[in-house]
Amino acid sequence: MMNTGESPPPHRQLTAAETTATIRKVAIRLLPLLLLAYVANLIDRANVGFAKLTMQADLGMSDPAFAFSTGMFYFGYLVFEVPSNLLLRRIGARIWFARIMMTWGVVSGATMFVTGAGSFMSARILLGVAEAGFFPGVIYYLTYWFPVRERTRAVATFMAANAIGGTLTNPLSGLIMQNLDQTWGLHGWQWVFLIESLPSLILGACVYFFLTDRPSEARWLDDHERNWLVQQISQEEEHREQRHGANFRQALISPRVWYLILLYFTIAFCANAGSLYLPELIQNHFPDSSKSEVGLVAAIPGLCGMVSMLLNGWWSDRTRKYRLHVALPALLGAGGWLLAALANSPAWAVVGLSLAFMGVMCMLPPFWSLPTSFLSGAAAAGGIALISSVGNIGGLLGPGIVGLINEATKSHLYGLFALAGILALGSILALFSPHDPS
Repeated sequence: MMNTGESPPPHRQLTAAETTATIRKVAIRLLPLLLLAYVANLIDRANVGFAKLTMQADLGMSDPAFAFSTGMFYFGYLVFEVPSNLLLRRIGARIWFARIMMTWGVVSGATMFVTGAGSFMSARILLGVAEAGFFPGVIYYLTYWFPVRERTRAVATFMAANAIGGTLTNPLSGLIMQNLDQTWGLHGWQWVFLIESLPSLILGACVYFFLTDRPSEARWLDDHERNWLVQQISQEEEHREQRHGANFRQALISPRVWYLILLYFTIAFCANAGSLYLPELIQNHFPDSSKSEVGLVAAIPGLCGMVSMLLNGWWSDRTRKYRLHVALPALLGAGGWLLAALANSPAWAVVGLSLAFMGVMCMLPPFWSLPTSFLSGAAAAGGIALISSVGNIGGLLGPGIVGLINEATKSHLYGLFALAGILALGSILALFSPHDPS
């Protein structure tokens, strides 16, 4: 059973209105800070997509080489993800998340100093090492605070950062590259890495001072609210532990976990390849636009994804049909990639890209409800990290494979077809994915 720091104390029974108010208080206290931290995380991870517009030529790299080096982020991520999550369980979220954020902020800012393929690849690997454990750590951390019936909405709120980060990254990077290029002798993409690393350092300090590790330590809750939450979470953990065990070794060999890894592979493949090539696809359809204008247009898919992700998270918590709420968005995303590939006009291309990003983003919150429905304790900490790290091999391979296809065909058409096919496979896998609705 999860160690909450103390035995669940006796408590008076809360009314439905009081339990709702308690969850709302927890959400208001924790989710905005975690969301902002994840926004900073995604900006520092994804700004390379916009920087690519001029950085690739400055470094003298081919498209497949640049895409492969970008994807090497997931090599460091893969190796250190599970150990990081297990350390989180021992050290506590406040200290561990602050350490992760400050480390990745430093590495992301240092990317401005890369001079060629070797240093660029090294910087991406180090960024993956630095970031390892943050995302799966937050997913695990939320199981401390939100009962099962509230968790998908909490995850959806946190993961709205995907859309917010994408919405902010492209316009902000476009403005920086357009207005600061050659300032103090630095390229525009160097300013992107420098300026966009600063929020991570600031928010890392905020996390250290304001995050609470566990409900038993939440002095900002009333005694009866805190006692109810500790007991509610402990009862759910005990139920999962009795049914499925809480040993990490059990998660490591669980067929259910490895099935979800395969499903997450399809999501990561499309999400990362799509994010890397989005600015380039927009620029190809709007060749006469400035960098800042390309950034503004590239924000549209992210905005659409944010709204649809929140709605799908809310809807999936009401229906509890999590597999269906992963499978249907996957089909929507596959259709979006096809439309973007076949569109004859810029407007329809943007519609297709928006549908594609809506599909991919909508998959994520209900997907993460699948492993947390049957994993608990150390199995949850390690299993969630295992799914994220190994599944993100898709994030490692996706950009490079799409880059090779684009290079071989001298077109983005077949790369988009590949993304549609991978996401269609994800839809089929989602329909048969394991979960525990109890």
